[in-house]
Amino acid sequence: MKKEVLDPQGKVVNQTLKNMGYQNITNVRQGKYFEIEINESNKDKAKIIAEDICKKLLTNTVIEDYKINLE
Repeated sequence: MKKEVLDPQGKVVNQTLKNMGYQNITNVRQGKYFEIEINESNKDKAKIIAEDICKKLLTNTVIEDYKINLE
């Protein structure tokens, strides 16, 4: 999704994550996939956070798969 396009679903997910205690999430964009910005310099810790978010909020692991790409 283009950065300039409004993303109300991404904003809701972002706020929900903050309410769940993920204070280091800086931005969430939802399109065909989720793009989550995490304020964490350690890639291993960032991946653990992303895995936790996927399992707790973004996917139903019984019927959905997910893949994490770190940039």
